[in-house]
Amino acid sequence: MTEIILASGSRHRAKLLDDAGLVFGQIPSDLDERAIEAPLEQADVHPEDRAEILAEAKAVDVSEHNNGFIVIGCDQILSLDGEVLHKPKDMKAARQRLLALSGKTHFLHCAVVLVKNGQTIWRHVSTCSMTMRAVSPEFIGRHLSNVGETVLSSVGAYQIEGTGVQLFEKIEGDVFSIIGLPLLPLLEALRAEGVIDG
Repeated sequence: MTEIILASGSRHRAKLLDDAGLVFGQIPSDLDERAIEAPLEQADVHPEDRAEILAEAKAVDVSEHNNGFIVIGCDQILSLDGEVLHKPKDMKAARQRLLALSGKTHFLHCAVVLVKNGQTIWRHVSTCSMTMRAVSPEFIGRHLSNVGETVLSSVGAYQIEGTGVQLFEKIEGDVFSIIGLPLLPLLEALRAEGVIDG
């Protein structure tokens, strides 16, 4: 029986854990993230802190119904020029997102939290700097036509593990965090908790 639950429906996060050899269940939290985030925006909470608060809220939500399990909560927030951006709602919004990011540096703040029996036992935030090439509207149109609606699952409207990497000039930070999960610190924490082999 698995001792680990991923409190996310993300196939990208699940693949990272699966590829690392972990046995886990997957139970997405159904919390209204925007409702949790609204007061954080009004209080001008830093993006990395927002990511951590959201990751923890999701993990606690799932943990409260799954005693005895280590629950992994995750969240990723994109900030551009001090503004927090959310996942695009449709392909038109994805196009606008890529046009806004073109030629600029934005930041991905990726948080991961471990919760057991409703109590947070570990937390970590990784920030990555992403500099996009100055790309033409035509290139963006062709790119979105090729990749399709998979981009709607990403706050940046791209996936660097695929052809989205061609959008970038420079990337600084942990590639696993860019995909959606700071995997190496997480594995170390799970080893420390004794739920995976050390």
